[in-house]
Amino acid sequence: MRYRPFGNVGQAVSAVTLSLGAHDIANGPEAGRELIYSALEAGINSYRLTTADPVLAEVLGEALRHVDRKLVQVSLMLGAGDGRRGSDRDFSAEGMTSAIDRALHASGLGWFDLAVLDQPEDHELPQSSLNALKALRATQRIRLLGISGDGEVMDTYVSTGAFDVLFTPYHVNSPWQIRSRLRDARERDMAIFVYGYFPESLDTMKKTVTVQEEKKGFFGFGKSAGKTKAEPSAAPGAFAFLHQTNAWTAEAICLAYSLTDPAVASILIDAPDVERLNTLAQVPDRDLPPGLAAQIEMARVAGANAA
Repeated sequence: MRYRPFGNVGQAVSAVTLSLGAHDIANGPEAGRELIYSALEAGINSYRLTTADPVLAEVLGEALRHVDRKLVQVSLMLGAGDGRRGSDRDFSAEGMTSAIDRALHASGLGWFDLAVLDQPEDHELPQSSLNALKALRATQRIRLLGISGDGEVMDTYVSTGAFDVLFTPYHVNSPWQIRSRLRDARERDMAIFVYGYFPESLDTMKKTVTVQEEKKGFFGFGKSAGKTKAEPSAAPGAFAFLHQTNAWTAEAICLAYSLTDPAVASILIDAPDVERLNTLAQVPDRDLPPGLAAQIEMARVAGANAA
């Protein structure tokens, strides 16, 4: 695992961050803890709770109990509910404060390194909520504030200077709006966490399955029934080469490409099992094949011109 600087206090964060949600404890708390133990063994020291679900927070806290708290980085998503039935979006000062306190109590972590607002619209975040978060930071229950999303309102949030970290989608074919936002965040000394590094539009296998299903008739009979090989015509245009690179999967290339930007602190990954976790955790230790980054840039420009 490789590590990158995070924040202005000299903390280092692993190049990949394990994102944890309800699906990771669907088979019980023990399954969730085993996944986190495997992540620790792989060198991952950064974890994101997708909700303030107390059960999820407790699982993470128990798994990290014997690790020096200062050596791990834990972020908590706020505003999208806590995962419980009837839990609604809530960016109110009271709602976010309660969510943080519940998660801290359940986890026993002492503090969250990062509290991240989950895609708030411009009308959802009153000044009182920001004041409450700043008060929580002053009492060291949270250390830094982040903002996550991909809408145009994100430009406004970045420009306020109220946030320390930007969570943003970013991949080989990201539009200029996203790239411009990344530049603005860098100029404001914001740390950057990336998600959505491998969108479905670049996944040939998913596109192939869709094409084959459309060709089948009733009961699965049709011209392509029983066909299992990928069809070249299903390749995603200029980026077809992503699926034709020896010893690399398209997802691994996309993950490694996102890490070529030195401003990116860490990439968010989802890992439903230990095998996938270990596969993705090995990518930061690999360098892209010579010339592949340039090929990606040419394909991106060609796609933009064609559009």
